[in-house]
Amino acid sequence: MIHISVKENESLDRALKKFKKKFEKTGVVKELRARQCFTKHCINKRHEKIRAAYKLKMQQQEQA
Repeated sequence: MIHISVKENESLDRALKKFKKKFEKTGVVKELRARQCFTKHCINKRHEKIRAAYKLKMQQQEQA
C-alpha cells in the first residue's frame, strides 16, 4: 500500500502528482504489461544482455 503524506496547505494536484510518482517507482504497471504476453527465456536473456551492454557503454562514456 502506498502512503502519501499531505501537508495542510498542499493542493490536491500536488498530492496526486506525488502519488503517481511513487506508483511508477513501484513498477506495477510495467510488470502487468510484461505479464500480458509470454516471452521465451532466451529472448529475455537476450534483452538483459543488450541492457547490460548499454549500461556498460554509458558508464564508460561517463568515465572518459
